[in-house]
Amino acid sequence: MSQALRTLEVPVKGMDCAECTQHVQHAIAQLPGVESVDVLLSSEKAVIRLDPARVDLPAIRRAVASVGNYSVPDTASAEPTASLPTRDFNRQLVTLLVGVFGVVLSIVVIGEWLGVFEALGELVPFPIGVVLVVLGGWPIFVNVIRATLKRQVISHTLMTIGALAALAVGEWVTAAIVVVFMRVGEYVESFTTESARRAVKELTASAPQTARVEREGAEVELPVAQVVAGETVIVRPGEKIPVDGEVIAGHATVDQSAITGESMPVEVAPGSHVFAATLAKLGGLRVKTMRVGAETTFGRVVKMVEEAEVHRADVQRFADRFSGYYLPIVAGLAALTFLISRNPLSTAAVLLVACSCSIALATPIAMLASIGASAKRGLLIKGGKYLEILARADVLLVDKTGTLTLGQPQITDVIPLDGLAASEVLALAASAERYSEHPLAEAVRAAARAQSLPLAEPDNFEAIPGLGLRAQVNGSVVMIGNRRLIPTSQSVPSAAELEAQGKTLLFVARDGVLVGVLAAADTLRPEVPAALAEARAIGMRHIELLTGDNERTAAALAEQLGVTYRAHLLPEDKIAVVKDYQAKGHTVVMVGDGVNDAPALAQADVGIAMGTAGTDIAVDAAHVALMREDWALVPEVLRIARRTMGVVKTNLAFTAVYNIAGLALAAFGFLPPVFAAAAQSLPDLGILANSAKLLRQR
Repeated sequence: MSQALRTLEVPVKGMDCAECTQHVQHAIAQLPGVESVDVLLSSEKAVIRLDPARVDLPAIRRAVASVGNYSVPDTASAEPTASLPTRDFNRQLVTLLVGVFGVVLSIVVIGEWLGVFEALGELVPFPIGVVLVVLGGWPIFVNVIRATLKRQVISHTLMTIGALAALAVGEWVTAAIVVVFMRVGEYVESFTTESARRAVKELTASAPQTARVEREGAEVELPVAQVVAGETVIVRPGEKIPVDGEVIAGHATVDQSAITGESMPVEVAPGSHVFAATLAKLGGLRVKTMRVGAETTFGRVVKMVEEAEVHRADVQRFADRFSGYYLPIVAGLAALTFLISRNPLSTAAVLLVACSCSIALATPIAMLASIGASAKRGLLIKGGKYLEILARADVLLVDKTGTLTLGQPQITDVIPLDGLAASEVLALAASAERYSEHPLAEAVRAAARAQSLPLAEPDNFEAIPGLGLRAQVNGSVVMIGNRRLIPTSQSVPSAAELEAQGKTLLFVARDGVLVGVLAAADTLRPEVPAALAEARAIGMRHIELLTGDNERTAAALAEQLGVTYRAHLLPEDKIAVVKDYQAKGHTVVMVGDGVNDAPALAQADVGIAMGTAGTDIAVDAAHVALMREDWALVPEVLRIARRTMGVVKTNLAFTAVYNIAGLALAAFGFLPPVFAAAAQSLPDLGILANSAKLLRQR
């Protein structure tokens, strides 16, 4: 009987474009015992669902090697490497552009126009020239032969045929130049793909590799993978925290930008939770380990960014399908060119100028760059599919408590009566509420702490369910609660106005006399109005508040924000609202806190979970996770999506126009084979230059 299916992740080296991933994926999928496989270009690995009784790692290695210059190295030796800083990357990109154009100008223009190629062809015997061509292009020719035996047509198939056509008419120098540009093209494709991977690699390289653990009374430094949950990890000033855990001793300022993207550090103390890959500054810590490695918040972020490639955008799927038809079309066009013109050089030029890799790279390069760069800033986008949907979304539905608001009541107004000052009323109420566990009691105490008010010790504390409380403070009987607890005919200035705003009123009486009123509300996040205004400007035509709160509170908040609302909603009601908009043809984005809103987040075309650092259910339920509680990130992710799709469309348009123009010029004899071979390498550079700006989003 077969063992249970399990998931195996194996690194795959040598993949430079989407076409490569398709070949590797097809080879692995053909193995008996493989149920499913996803080959990820960004992280250079294959995620395989398999039956270990029927397929093993050596079989996978052989299958991968059989389809090209791809290999499955020993996973133990695969170390994460940091990529170049942005400034060095830009310098290298410029160098590459200048270098390639320099090679094109030197070889093609000087060589062709000054007759260098003709002289070289006369000096070197044809058989020796053929040997040089074969030796120079041997790795590529082997790949083409392997693909042909498997009935596959790859991008180098056309160029190889073009080189053979040049040899067939005695132009070995042309064939040699074709080989040179095939090798240059390989490097350009490799560089293009590697530059898109750089943000993902920077994420991976950010994880600390070792931890200092307290074992048997001594500090032991060992690989992070060997740390066990429950152990105490020692973190010194200036070191990265290697695990997720709870601080049990020490104080420090921690830079959490690796998780949240927030540049401002936070203060941590005993009882605080800390995350792996964050940096401890100005203090040391002792941390009780809760999660290690891939199970940490940072580990889950890296894994989801790597696997975001699985959720491909529709435009990317179209490009992948088109690439499969493109090469046969070009081969047919080359055959038609030969039938009409009887010119083998024009036929060879048609085969040489075609650049299928640029079509396949146009979308994933931009998506990888955008998703990787966004993750470093606290925006976890689970795939290009969701970037594409966000770019066309027109409805924004938002939860209230914990999403638009801070999720905890705060005292917003203090109305003193009977000659008392506002601070006296607040101190009296906070003293009576000193040991109450009610959420409004904590709001009263927090307001008193904010003003550093001295509190008295209460006696004879009595909670009155549904009404409020009674206690003795400094010998007086103090009562705090609603109108039913403290009925009064006394007119309270602004009370009606405060209630109309959806605020909860707490009446404070001393020895039976009303001395003040406190107004409490779940306060709006300060950045929300500006963020919603930006969302409207970006293209959100409908913004609606969904809440389980009462009608009065919902109406007050909706009026303040200038949005529509629906109140008294249960989780299933929110799902119904999402479905209703979708049935009318709208593309819906739902923003929630990721816990009670999980069903609606999953139902929406794109669910955005707010402030998900350290939480499992929010990251799992949503399609986009904001790692810090900052509403400014919502319009930011909308802008990123629209900008990314703009780059994708520009890439595809540029590639289409370039290839059509090149094929037309080659077919009509205006583009010699040497120029055609040089031209096929340039679209990749154009795509890279256009997509590179996504790595530097502001």
